[in-house]
Amino acid sequence: MALMVGISGVRGIVGQTLTPAVALEFAQAYGTLLEGGRLVLARDSRPSGPMFEAAAAAGLMAAGCRVTHLGLVMTPTCGRTIREGQYDGGMIITASHNPSSWNGLKFLDDLGVAPDPVRARRIAAIREKGNYQLVKTGFEPPLVDHQAGERHAEAVIKACEVDLSVLKGPLVVLDSINGAGCAHTPDFLAALGCRLIHINGEPSGEFAHRPEPVRENLEQLCTAVRAAKAAIGFAQDPDADRLAIVDEHGEYIGEEYSLALAAEFVLSRRPGPVAANLSTSRIIDDIAARHGVPVLRTPVGETHVARGMLANKCVIGGEGNGGVIDPRICYVRDSLSAMSLVLQLLAATGKPISELVAGLPRYASIKQKFEVPRERIDGAVEAVTKAFAKQKPNTADGVRVDFEEGWVHLRASNTEPVLRVIGEARTAVAATELVSKVQSAAGLE
Repeated sequence: MALMVGISGVRGIVGQTLTPAVALEFAQAYGTLLEGGRLVLARDSRPSGPMFEAAAAAGLMAAGCRVTHLGLVMTPTCGRTIREGQYDGGMIITASHNPSSWNGLKFLDDLGVAPDPVRARRIAAIREKGNYQLVKTGFEPPLVDHQAGERHAEAVIKACEVDLSVLKGPLVVLDSINGAGCAHTPDFLAALGCRLIHINGEPSGEFAHRPEPVRENLEQLCTAVRAAKAAIGFAQDPDADRLAIVDEHGEYIGEEYSLALAAEFVLSRRPGPVAANLSTSRIIDDIAARHGVPVLRTPVGETHVARGMLANKCVIGGEGNGGVIDPRICYVRDSLSAMSLVLQLLAATGKPISELVAGLPRYASIKQKFEVPRERIDGAVEAVTKAFAKQKPNTADGVRVDFEEGWVHLRASNTEPVLRVIGEARTAVAATELVSKVQSAAGLE
């Protein structure tokens, strides 16, 4: 597989597509784009992390950057530290939910947000041309900040609006998948008054199961919640920006409900605009309508959601993959913020998680992908846009068509010649019918 380069940064297989030389080049390219400056550098728990961290530090320093090492921290910790310390940007060594044989580089700008697509392309172009800034004097030794994780957790705790003591020490089972969340999440939950069973809690980077927090990978967590008769189960991904939830019966409730539950709590106390990407469930629209607030739909990608939130002063936002962004903390998806908001909803309502989920709308979704050439992808998007012009399709990212009974989103992957098709409706039969209708218009049958 080729090196994956896109708005989410760079990812590759360690020792194959991603090497220390490649990491150094991309880091020096980012330092060149920023013309030096103060940057933070962090990593998740993957065994290859220290190697790539050293290479990235060399590249940044070669371009004249002053580097502050955060060590092993969560991606949202890195984003929050940038804004808190008024840094010019930062990098975190992570491949998110990819297996441990992968690693990557995620760039963050001075807002603590992934660069917009234009700047992301400029980083890649500088690296491709080898047109680096190279300073020869004035190097400053790297600094170290060992407290960033603690400050992040403290900020989330300070932002709590409900006294969690009414929960009387809820038992929580946490699966940190041997990732960055191992370091600070246990103390965070303890400070919120939770009792904790921590599984896969050693930050070894040798993941105990496939690391993406989706249903098929969380049977261990579901079993542990049932066995302990816990109030809730939380699952983080390796860089702890996403959160999946298991209810008190040990049932996985679906990634879409992390944002839905967080939004329900926030809007019940502080109504305001909400942001979500075009592939996120219509549940968020239903919740927003109930509270009388608008939903901003953005292209897929955390940077698009974050920038939409900034521009529209949104009170909550995120993506349907378990990513929740609380702008009071940072503009990066943050599993700590998601945990806090969901626990506060439990405390405020006095209801168990299963009852809260049952009180929200439920939809059936279908996700497919087709390997087709880029030129055919563009043609398919155009054909669907024309075929459903009466539905006033959203073309901000591919094309999303909203029907009365559901919606279908057809878009190109950012990193490979794949066309993704996501459909949602009240029933699986209706969702299948909508997807088939759009596929036919796109010529994908």
